[in-house]
Amino acid sequence: MVDKLIKYAFKARFDDIYMMKKFPLFLFVIVCFSAKVAGQTTSSQATTRAQKIHRAVITIDSHTDTPLRMIQKGFDMSVSHDPRREYTKIDFPRMREGGLDGAFFGVFVSQGPRNPENYEKVKQKALLLFDTIDEVVKRNNRLAALAVSPNDAIRFKKEGRSAVFIGVENGYAIGKDLSLISTFYLRGARYITLCHTKNNDICDSSTDTVEYNGLSPYGYEVVQEMNHVGMMVDVSHISDKALEAVLSFTKAPVIASHSCAKALCNNQRNLNDTLLKKIARNGGVVQMCILSDYVKTPLPNPSRDSVRAEVRKKYHDFEGLTDEEMKAARKEWYAINDQFPQILATVSDVVDHIDHIVKVAGVNHVGIGTDFDGGGGVDGCFDVSEMGNITLELVKRGYSENQIRKIWGGNLMRVMKKTDKIARKYKLSCQCN
Repeated sequence: MVDKLIKYAFKARFDDIYMMKKFPLFLFVIVCFSAKVAGQTTSSQATTRAQKIHRAVITIDSHTDTPLRMIQKGFDMSVSHDPRREYTKIDFPRMREGGLDGAFFGVFVSQGPRNPENYEKVKQKALLLFDTIDEVVKRNNRLAALAVSPNDAIRFKKEGRSAVFIGVENGYAIGKDLSLISTFYLRGARYITLCHTKNNDICDSSTDTVEYNGLSPYGYEVVQEMNHVGMMVDVSHISDKALEAVLSFTKAPVIASHSCAKALCNNQRNLNDTLLKKIARNGGVVQMCILSDYVKTPLPNPSRDSVRAEVRKKYHDFEGLTDEEMKAARKEWYAINDQFPQILATVSDVVDHIDHIVKVAGVNHVGIGTDFDGGGGVDGCFDVSEMGNITLELVKRGYSENQIRKIWGGNLMRVMKKTDKIARKYKLSCQCN
């Protein structure tokens, strides 16, 4: 059609007044049609390129709360679930569908009273979650396997199995017992998030009042022991002062397993540019979170906010709940989404954060940690089956395959290797002495 228009246009006699009036129209049609065809071609090429890259690189999600679903009676990780009706974002079939090679499954304990009785309770809760992950992986050994190193992820990808890494969310799980860091490491954990939404014995939380103005004396001991064991220090959730204290003291690079850029969304949980730069100088990595409220400031919705506040109050801000109470709280919380649908941030908004972190800290210091099953999910990447859309957006913005490889797991695996190397040197030094 374009060729015919061109031929017809150039056959026109330029001394013909009628054609002189109509010729600009022909040119306009040609330009518009050509642009449309070129746009379709570019879009198709980007999709094909993104799919190829997504299959080729190792894709790792550094933070999910899926064990909270796995522990529920009757939940089956081998079955694909509907994320909008069953309120779960991850299972093994959908990991495969979305091209996610591995994920860190969180051993999460909510913050409660700091006393010997409750330390024992949360320790047992943590061990139960470890046991649950082990049992689920063993039951689905053709679909998944427990991973403790970057090489495991590479090997399992070749075998067609999902890599299940473990991270402990909230240092409250170790109580006042430093030996539990080694215990959890031997059970497969490769990072500990120092705190959650409330202060604990280790440090101040970003969403609580000031108690230590950073790390507690015990917190320094915890960071040191994590360095010695080879456990990555996760600084998501901790206060700015606590993060600065960690960076001034740790011998190993840190991770922020699920955090965003505060410059783009002014949420207490997000990291300002100064901290992004300091994490980069430390050699660490910020794993971009896709929980919508951290990605983009939500539009005002007083009715929704009021109901959410009531549910939070009813369930003590979801801290210190039994399994049954947490199940009931989750049901009521998700019912709010049905009653007052949220306008979610988009994949484009997510990659805006990645762009910003790359600009401020560099492409070697950014990754992805969705927080699926802990609130994560945006329009276009609502569950794990849609992970490829992030790669597509990165391709559209001109990221190379090597850069995408770093973002999707390479940077996180580098930190993991470095942390292990530092721990090995320490252990060798101890043996020599």
